[in-house]
Amino acid sequence: MSMRLAALLLATALASCAGPPVRTAAVPPVAPPPTWRTDTGPVAPIDRAWWQSFGDPAMTALIDRALANNTDIGAAMGRVRELEANLALARAQLLPTIDASLSGARSRSVNAFGLPSVQNAAQPQVQAAYEVDLFGRLADQKAAARDAWFAGQAARDSVRLSVAAAVASGYISLRGLDARLEVAKATVTARAESLRLARSRVGRGYSPKLELQQALAEYDATAQIVPQIELAIARTEDSLSQLTGETPQAIDRGLPLDRLAVPLVPGGLPSELLRRRPDVAQAEFQLAASDKSLAAARKRFLPQVRLSAAAGAAFSTLLKDPITIWSVGGSILAPLFEGGRLTAQAEAAGAQRDQAAFGYRRAALTAFREVEDALAGAKRLDEQVGLARAQQDALAEGLRLATNRYREGYSPYLEQLDAQRGLLGAQLSLIQLRSDALTARVQLFQAMGGGWQHCPTGGDTCVPEITGY
Repeated sequence: MSMRLAALLLATALASCAGPPVRTAAVPPVAPPPTWRTDTGPVAPIDRAWWQSFGDPAMTALIDRALANNTDIGAAMGRVRELEANLALARAQLLPTIDASLSGARSRSVNAFGLPSVQNAAQPQVQAAYEVDLFGRLADQKAAARDAWFAGQAARDSVRLSVAAAVASGYISLRGLDARLEVAKATVTARAESLRLARSRVGRGYSPKLELQQALAEYDATAQIVPQIELAIARTEDSLSQLTGETPQAIDRGLPLDRLAVPLVPGGLPSELLRRRPDVAQAEFQLAASDKSLAAARKRFLPQVRLSAAAGAAFSTLLKDPITIWSVGGSILAPLFEGGRLTAQAEAAGAQRDQAAFGYRRAALTAFREVEDALAGAKRLDEQVGLARAQQDALAEGLRLATNRYREGYSPYLEQLDAQRGLLGAQLSLIQLRSDALTARVQLFQAMGGGWQHCPTGGDTCVPEITGY
C-alpha cells in the first residue's frame, strides 16, 4: 500500500510541474471557395516545366540556367542544409552518448616506510550517458526540427518558382521591347520618307513651310523613342543576367513576341491550391513546428531523468593485477525556481505559434487572391489584345488613305500626321498588351503553384515532393 501511495504522490507531483497553460489565439480556418470567381474557359493541367508551354527554346534554356545558378536559390539550399543538420542534432538528443577516456602518469613518491617509489599508471575508461525522454520533450523537439526542415524545403521551392517566373516575365518583356524597337525604327524610316516628301513639296511651292517644320518635329520626336527603348533593353538584359547568376551580358533571343505560344489557363480547383503552392506549404510546416516547440517549452517544467554509467580499469606497476572500476547511477533534475525563465520561454513559444497561425492564414488568403487576380488579368488582357488588334488594322488603313490623299494634294499634312501618330500609339499599345497577356499567364502559373505539391506531415520518411522542376 505504501508503494502505491508513493507512486500516486509522485504522479501528482509531476502533474503539478507541467507548468502554467499558455493561451494561444483562436485563428479561424480558411475555407476554399467551391469555384473561382472568374470563368477560366478551356484549361489544361500544369506541366512540370510549365515555361516550356510558351514554345521558346531560348526561354527554356534561360530559365534552366537561372535555376542552376541563381544566388537566391543557392542561399535557400544552404538554409535547407542547415535545417537538415538541426534535425540530425535533434535526433541525436534521443540517443545515448558514449565517451572513451585514457589517462596515464609516471610518478615518484615516498611510501610509508620512507623509501622512494616509482609508479607507472594508466586508467582507460568508457562512459555512457542517456536522458530518458519520459515526457516526450526531446521527441517534440525532434518533430519541430523535422517540420522546420520541411518548411525550409518549401521555402527553397518557393524561391525556385519565383525565380522561374521572374525570368519568364523578364524574357517576355525583353521580346516586347524588341518588338517595340522594330516598330519605332520602322516608324522613324516612315517619318524620314514623310520629311523627304515635305521638303520636296515645300521646295516646289506646293506646301507651306509649316508642313516641313511639322514633319521635322515629328521625325525628331519619333527618333527619341529608339534610344529610350534601347536603354530599357539593356537594363532588362542586365536584370536577366543577374537572375542567371552571371555578369551583365547580351541575352540570346528565340521566337519573336507575336510567335510565342499563349498557353491555356492552368486548371485546378480552389481546394487543390493549398496543397500546390510552396509558400502555403512553408507556412503550414512552420505552424506545425511552432506547435511542437510550444509543447516542448511546456515540458521543460517537468523533471529530467538522466542515467549514467562508467567502466574501466586501473593499471599500475605497483599492482600485481589491474583493478576494474565501474559505476552506475541516475539523477532527476526538477526545476524549483527559475525566476520566471521557463514561463517566459513558454509564453514566447505561444506567441510564435500565434504568429505562425496568422501567417498561415495570410498565406492561404493571399494565394486565393493572387489566383483570382491572375485569372481576371489573363481573361481581360486577352480581350484587350483582340480590340487593340482591330484598332491597329483600322488605323493602318486610315494612314494609307491619308498618305494617298496627301500625296495627291487633297488633304494637308496634318491629316497624315495625325494618322501616323495614331497608328504608332496603337502598335506600341498592342505590343504592350501582348506582353502583358503573356506575363499574366506567367503570373497565373506562379499563383497556381507551378506544378509543385508537398506531402502531408508524417513520419521521418515523408519529405516534400518536388513536381515542378
